[in-house]
Amino acid sequence: MIAVIETGSKQYIVEKGQSFEAELLSNEEKVEFKPLLLIDGDDVLVGKPMLENATVVAKVSAEPVKGDKIQVLKYKAKKRQSTRTGHRQSYSVLTVTEIKKSA
Repeated sequence: MIAVIETGSKQYIVEKGQSFEAELLSNEEKVEFKPLLLIDGDDVLVGKPMLENATVVAKVSAEPVKGDKIQVLKYKAKKRQSTRTGHRQSYSVLTVTEIKKSA
């Protein structure tokens, strides 16, 4: 069974047992998502915008993970002014434990 969920204004295609990185979530152990789309063999359920009778349950890992560092350079021409900063985004690692569908 495959589901499409939305978290952090991004959409992810997930299935049971899969791990993925999403934007940092609170310190909860389990998180439930309402899927946007659910594929179960030949049966395809499409939500408008979400499926009300289905849930995707995911377990949050204990430690957040940091992404790659990006460099930001601001430069003002003819002023001899430049500013260099960096940023590292934090992510939560989620593991899908079950996808529930009720008729």
